Amino acid sequence: MLIFKTIYCLIRKNVVNLLNKNQLNQTKMEEYLPLIIQLVTGAIGGNVAGKLLKNLSLGTVGNTIAGLVGGGIGGQLLGMLGMGAGAAAGTDAMDMSSIIGSIAGGGIGGGVIMAIVGAIKNAMTK
Repeated sequence: MLIFKTIYCLIRKNVVNLLNKNQLNQTKMEEYLPLIIQLVTGAIGGNVAGKLLKNLSLGTVGNTIAGLVGGGIGGQLLGMLGMGAGAAAGTDAMDMSSIIGSIAGGGIGGGVIMAIVGAIKNAMTK
């Protein structure tokens, strides 16, 4: 009987540890997912802005780097204003509105930073 109780306790302990570990990984993913979305859409926004504003373009690599920075900054600014991830519910949960907010903040921020850096670059070369 003692053997069965020991085996049961070991199995239960391992299952609880496994569930806690899985829950921790899911929490970390929910924490970083908005930032990943903002960075990717920022890079896309920087390149789109570079195609639309050819005189301010920094080249593909420059537009991508400026877009990454702008995407991160833009998404964080929207979050501070209460329009970012989880703002609707007041939590860090990812729902459709927070995903759209991350996409918009990252894309717009990437385009704006790319345009600002491009304008500064053009002003310095004159």
